[in-house]
Amino acid sequence: MTTAPQSFHQALKHSQSIVAMIHIGALPGTPRSQFSPQQILDKALSEAEIYKRAGVDVLAIENMHDRPYLKESVGPEITALMTFLGREIKRHSQLPCGVQILAGANKEALAVALAADLDFVRAEGFVFAHVADEGLIQAQAADLLRYRKMIGADSIPIFTDIKKKHSAHAITADVSLIETAHAAEFFLSDGLIITGAATGKAASINDVRSVREHSELPVIVGSGVDIENVEAFLSEADALIVGSHFKEDGHWAKPVDASRVNRFMDKVRQFRK
Repeated sequence: MTTAPQSFHQALKHSQSIVAMIHIGALPGTPRSQFSPQQILDKALSEAEIYKRAGVDVLAIENMHDRPYLKESVGPEITALMTFLGREIKRHSQLPCGVQILAGANKEALAVALAADLDFVRAEGFVFAHVADEGLIQAQAADLLRYRKMIGADSIPIFTDIKKKHSAHAITADVSLIETAHAAEFFLSDGLIITGAATGKAASINDVRSVREHSELPVIVGSGVDIENVEAFLSEADALIVGSHFKEDGHWAKPVDASRVNRFMDKVRQFRK
């Protein structure tokens, strides 16, 4: 593992942190919305409690159910509700908590993190353009870091996806994963997130190892972590983001399964010993 900077340790409890995803229910105004903000919060808090009891280190919230996603910007209602939800989830759980707002709404995520006292932002589209489900995602590093400076949010780390899942990278096919990592590091990313091809699909352990060996930044695995591969990824990465595996049948859209979370965290504790 890399020697992670202080900002990483401030955002996450320690190296080898397990970050559990809370996939926020469809928010008002989105196609599948059917619950009030309070009902959405109540469900999210119940998931946060399961994670806390199991010994998960960190939480992260994401508007995963807001399909289809807007591209690089969302309405004020989404920003306001994610702020409300994030602040309450962190306050009740007393765990570090981060935020991602799909798709590529990175400025909004930073604003949420600042207002809700959250600990980090996960950003897509930081360096190099790629074609996502939502269309062409342009690189945002310059605007995003200037915005962070402008609103006084320098203390909030931005962890950045490189060669992100659910995306075509043909337009950067001549740019390797390592070169992308170098670009993100040069453009002042606070940590690199490596994913598989889609939600629930495992990253390549060789990709994780290569990025770790060629970058000074912390390396985070952002998809496909499960009870079978967790030890391998913990041996190579600084943190693991886990979502789908913690759900019933390992499907991201289903409820959190406490027994799956407990078994997973038992294995993590055994590895840490």
